[in-house]
Amino acid sequence: MKLGIVGLPNVGKSTLFNSLTKAGAESANYPFCTIDPNVGVVTVPDERLNVLGEMYHTKKIVPAVIEFVDIAGLVKGASKGEGLGNQFLANIREVDAIVHVVRCFEDSNIVHVDGSINPLRDIETINLELIFSDLEILERRIAKTTKMSRNDKTAAKELEFLNRVRAHLEESKLAKTFQAENEDEEGWLAEYNLLTAKPVIFAANVSEDDLPDDGASNEGVRAVREYAEQEDCRVFVVCAQIEQEIAELDDEEKKMFLEDLGLEESGLEKLIKASYSLLGLISYLTAGEPEVRAWTIKTGTKAPQAAGKIHSDFERGFIRAEIVSYDDLMACGTHAAAKEKGLVRLEGKEYVVQDGDIILFRFNV
Repeated sequence: MKLGIVGLPNVGKSTLFNSLTKAGAESANYPFCTIDPNVGVVTVPDERLNVLGEMYHTKKIVPAVIEFVDIAGLVKGASKGEGLGNQFLANIREVDAIVHVVRCFEDSNIVHVDGSINPLRDIETINLELIFSDLEILERRIAKTTKMSRNDKTAAKELEFLNRVRAHLEESKLAKTFQAENEDEEGWLAEYNLLTAKPVIFAANVSEDDLPDDGASNEGVRAVREYAEQEDCRVFVVCAQIEQEIAELDDEEKKMFLEDLGLEESGLEKLIKASYSLLGLISYLTAGEPEVRAWTIKTGTKAPQAAGKIHSDFERGFIRAEIVSYDDLMACGTHAAAKEKGLVRLEGKEYVVQDGDIILFRFNV
């Protein structure tokens, strides 16, 4: 999973990226301190892996990972090349979802590029730049499809569809709110890879004082939440400054620090949960002495396709899957005890893999 972290200059974007990934992207109080996209790979916290590691006396634990890309600050006119706009827009096309950092804190020492704190205005600025960029892509596609449509009925249908999508964007609406009418239209929309079709998670960056009530008393956070609900986005409240402090601590210190703040989980954990939920992802597990590993798949994935995540041969030669749920295994204490109770199942090609399934695939190529 690849997430692009975006936001206007000086909203706390690079500070958040640094704390999430400990990758050390330069963070400074001026626009465009992030010129090349910084990439950091973060492991997905999953306590189940450690428990299984002890149970199987495993040699290696391999968690799932998320790749974060910190992308240069966006300003008005980015779609026309202002600031570092063109580079920003090229980099963001590669991500699965956008984490949009929105400033919801006052600090006279950190200048805002527009001179005042207004989260909805900031969201609108970035949305408009993404819409303008998407319109350019559609114009190029329309020009190409217009020529083809004279002798091609499918192209003529696509041209009509393109014009509808363009009209939707010209009303300042995002592509992800456009309703495709059939499978062809869904396929075309996916093919265009429009920026405004990507899922969005808003990171409402607040001061430490707003953390205990999860931003409930912060007017800016409330506005972002209302907006996100209308647009089917996720929101999580974070204090980038606090996350930076947490990033320096070991697990035990981190736990105590969060407790002192009245928090149950870090911003990274909140972000990962929001990402999995938004993108419809789950993890299944493989366990044995050589290795315990988490594999990330889409909700609704069937057993052969889940096997294909490990190796294409597993999918091609799939015979069956031997499965025990993590909860059942924990309740029984050992794999042998779970098998005795009939909780280890053999499943075929139509089985839909569930979160926490521990799977051994049987295959023959």
